[in-house]
Amino acid sequence: MMKVGLISDTHGLLRPEAMAALAGVEAIIHAGDIGTPEVIEALRAVAPVHAVRGNNDLGTWARKLPETLVLRLGGVRIKVVHDVKELDVEADTCAIAVIVAGHSHKPVVVRREGVLFVNPGSAGPRRFKLPVSIGYLIIGSGGAQARIRELL
Repeated sequence: MMKVGLISDTHGLLRPEAMAALAGVEAIIHAGDIGTPEVIEALRAVAPVHAVRGNNDLGTWARKLPETLVLRLGGVRIKVVHDVKELDVEADTCAIAVIVAGHSHKPVVVRREGVLFVNPGSAGPRRFKLPVSIGYLIIGSGGAQARIRELL
């Protein structure tokens, strides 16, 4: 079994609660709006980081990040994008088991037509009355499951 930490929309604020909640994961996926390169560096001290650029990630450091990423972790194909609305769902879900996205700041775990969609919510500055949260992707022999963890 593999435990992957999911984080998004830090906007330059990497809370100690988020770092503590990610301790022990084998990999971290950041779904964009990172804010600063220091956020990625701090997360790398916990586990290898796979990150995409969000609409608010600007500058030379951010241009080095892809807008979308397809990776395989624990035998599961995962697509990472900042805004799920940018997906061509039919084309982008072909052979993909999990889609991780951020942008809305709303934590969501839903399975549609066999594809697990996960938005870990926002781990950065609180927006409106939405929770501050991260997510976990648990990958095992039966595929992938996800859950959200509220931090504050």
